[in-house]
Order: sequence, then C-alpha cells, then structure tokens
Amino acid sequence: MKLTLPPRVSPQGFDSALQAFAGVVGKDWVMSSDADRDAYSDVYAPGPAEQWPASAAVAPATVEEVQAIVRLANEHKTPLWPVARGKNLGYGTSAPRMAGSVVLDMGRMNKILELDSKLAYCVVEPGVGFFDLFEHMQREKAPLWMSVPGNAWGSVIGNALEHGIGYTPYGLHARNLCGIEAVLPDGDLLRTGMGAMKDNPAWHVFPMGYGPTWDLAFSQSNLGVVTKAGVWLQPAPPASLELIFDIPEADDIGWVIDTITPLKISGLIEQNVFIPSWLGKMVLKGQRKDFWDKPSAIPEWRVQELLKEHKLGYWQVALRLYGDESVIKAKAEIVKAAMARNLKAPPVENWWHEGDAISAFDITMGIPSAVPLQMSDWIGGRGAHMGFSPVVPATGEHVLGQMHRSRKIIDSFDVDFYASFTINGRFANNVNMLMFDRDQPEQIATMKKLFNALIDETAKAGYGEYRTHLGWMDAVMDTFDFNDHALRRFNQKIKDALDPNGIIAPGKQGVWPAAYRDKAAEGQA
Repeated sequence: MKLTLPPRVSPQGFDSALQAFAGVVGKDWVMSSDADRDAYSDVYAPGPAEQWPASAAVAPATVEEVQAIVRLANEHKTPLWPVARGKNLGYGTSAPRMAGSVVLDMGRMNKILELDSKLAYCVVEPGVGFFDLFEHMQREKAPLWMSVPGNAWGSVIGNALEHGIGYTPYGLHARNLCGIEAVLPDGDLLRTGMGAMKDNPAWHVFPMGYGPTWDLAFSQSNLGVVTKAGVWLQPAPPASLELIFDIPEADDIGWVIDTITPLKISGLIEQNVFIPSWLGKMVLKGQRKDFWDKPSAIPEWRVQELLKEHKLGYWQVALRLYGDESVIKAKAEIVKAAMARNLKAPPVENWWHEGDAISAFDITMGIPSAVPLQMSDWIGGRGAHMGFSPVVPATGEHVLGQMHRSRKIIDSFDVDFYASFTINGRFANNVNMLMFDRDQPEQIATMKKLFNALIDETAKAGYGEYRTHLGWMDAVMDTFDFNDHALRRFNQKIKDALDPNGIIAPGKQGVWPAAYRDKAAEGQA
C-alpha cells in the first residue's frame, strides 16, 4: 500500500515524527514500508482497502513508551489510531478511520499481570488475547471461566472496549471491566475508580469509585489509550447442562423471545442466549456453491429442502444452565415446560460435570474458538463479512418487527438472509451477517447500498446499531439525533477539551476533534 501522509503533515515532518518514535521504541518497532501498511489494512474492506490507509505503525512495549509516543504525536501533529490486536474483523480490523493516521499497535503489551482465583478477576494488558488468557488459566489450574465472543481471535480488553458480547453469564464484556489505566491525549496517566488511590487493593473489585465513574468513557472512544484493565471472570461451576431446541419457523422467534426474556430477567437463565438462524449452521458445512450455485439469494423452497436434509430448525436455541446439579435440574424443568407451550419436540440435553472434558469449541463454556471465521469462505473468492447490528427491546413484538424489516430489505437486494439474536434480558442484539467476495465489484456495490438502506430504515423505526464498520461510523452517529445530535456535540466538547490537537483516533465512532472535523466526509463508504 502506497504512503498516505497524515493531514497537514509534510513528508519531512512525517519522517521526523517516525524518527522520534524510533527513539522511543527502537527502529524495528516503527513500521512504514508498503508491506507494513498492507499488514494494517482492512482485510475485509467493503471496497479498496486504500480507502482507510495507515501511514505507518508504531508498537510500544511499556506504559512509559505509550506516554512518550503520545507526547511526540502532539509535538509532530501526527494522529494515532490505537488497536489492541487489530482483530476487529468486519468492523475495520486495524485500519484507521482517518486516512494517514499512524496505527498505535498495542500487541507487544501482552502481559497477564494478575489472576485472582479467590475474587475471580484478572488484570491484563491490551495485547492479551482470549487464547492467551485461557491457556494461562489452564496452566494455573484456576477454577475460573472467561466469556468469549463468537470469534475469539482478538484481545480481551479490545473486545470489551468495543462492546463485544459473549454467551455465558458474563457475556456483556464491557460490564466486566473494573478499573482501567489509560494514557490521556496529552500523555498523562490516569487510573479510574479506586485505582485513583495509590495501591488501593479494591481497584479491580469495586466498579465505581469516588466521584464520576469513567471506565466506560474509554469504550468505543477516542479519549485515551487503555494500557491495562481489570476483567471479572466467572467461577467455574460444578456442573452445567446444555438444552438445544430446534425452532422450526422464522416467525417462531417472536414466541421464543417472549419465553426466554422473563426467565433471563428473573435470573433463572443466567447466560446471554444466542439464537442463530439456520444459515449460521450451514456456513460451517461447506461453501454456498455446494448448496446453491446461482448468484441469486437462496430461495425459500431451497431453504426448506436444506433444513430437511440437514435436520435443522430455522433457528436454534442452545441454552446453558450452570451450578449445582440439583439446582440445574429444577431450572431445566421450568425452561422445558416454558418452551413446551409452543414447541412439541423435547430438547437435546448435554450434561457436563467438573472434571469432564470440555468441547474445544463451546463458547457457552468460555472456550475460545476461531471456527466462526469459516463464514468468510461461504461466498468463496476473497471472502469477507460485515455485520449490521441494531439493538432492540427483548420482546417478541420488537424482535419480529426488526426481523421482518431487515429481511425485507436484504431480500430486495437479492442477498441471503443470515440473522441472529442474542438475548441479554431486557435487550436483544440483532446481528445480520452480510457475506461477500472482495474480488467481485458488483457484490461490493450491493453491500454498500444494502448497508445504507439497513441503517436508514432501521433508524426510521427507532433503532440504532451498537457498533459498526469504519466506513459507516459517521452515518450511524447521525442516527443518534435527539435534541439536534446532543450526544455528538457533548462528545466533541469533551474531545476538544482533552485532545486539542486531535491526536487520538480522530473520527472514531463519528467523534471528530476540531483539528480534523473537516475530514469527516472523507472515508465514508
């Protein structure tokens, strides 16, 4: 990838900035060749990756190096784009929102600083991945489980900061953060919550503090660079039972939501319940051409054939209960009775007890996996995906309305409908997975138009996305329009006060600093 300079930085000024960074981290950790820039591009970009180019990358190994880099970035007016491991697949990976930004790669900061089995938390740096933490816990024989997203290739902290979701009782990952250390845009160092008191042992166990609570101000934000955080973990249960229900019809999702939501709110069901549609299972069985070899969307008659051939329901509910066996059995009877009011077939039951082997791919038991990445091979070619991910109240009325709305739009573009809902209790995350071949320009054009239509029509119905791809960050922020976009104005006021040079992640989530506000129209998909 050819060099794109940061805005208003001359070639000489850029070289000076890179030399200054090298003085902090060493020349080997300042990466500025064409191949380096390719390595930090969006490998799933809906269009040319050159639309969101990094100018270089710099990889610090310590907090002090991060502070020094941020101070030098201010001095040289060179914007930084922090990434933990750069695995935010489908949302931009490690590419920056503003062209020419220098990627601040935190992957070398990969220490597990603390693992407390008694109080069930850990303290990690941003380069620690889910597999790293899992293997460390196994080596330490810690009686703890963690929560993992569907694709667990990325960073524990990075996923939580991006509002990632898992499928255990600890599945709302941002809520598991407790006590953050962050480098502010001027290079100052902040610890949130009880960590604001030197050596306070309650830093990672009490989620508030004294005065305003700032932990989540660093999630999906450009107010600082997180260098470590406490993460709460789940005590390993003595037993667990998985109940798998195949749900036959698309519209059955309405009664499924209305059945599970009250059980989740009451606490009888503890986990986030993941409900994928049939295509979520088919993408693991082969490529699309194996089941439908035409470019048009798979027609309903063929869908029904595939469901019958592969013994699938339109949806699948894999619900897991945790705890003592006697308690689980009692809860299971309540769940089965509730589902039986609308579903005749009994569930498949899979028991696990302490000491049993755990399935290598069971994300409902906190086992990290990259198997879902197979979906990118569904279309073939240089496969990629994006997710359109609105949040709706967890009622059958809202969920059915959103499903019908998104399905109608997706059908109108002759694209396969692949949806899932994750029930957290009071809300449901609806991810509509859009898969395409990056080598097919017509597919790229269709995806862009489709994504814009989904954003617009969903916003008209009163719903918004909880995260999105780089190219649509501004479009999604536009939909949060209460009181003439008061949220955006508030974000900008704080950004400008803390970061007058606009150094940290300009444009992230549609928040532009005054220094680069004129660049907001660039790089939109």
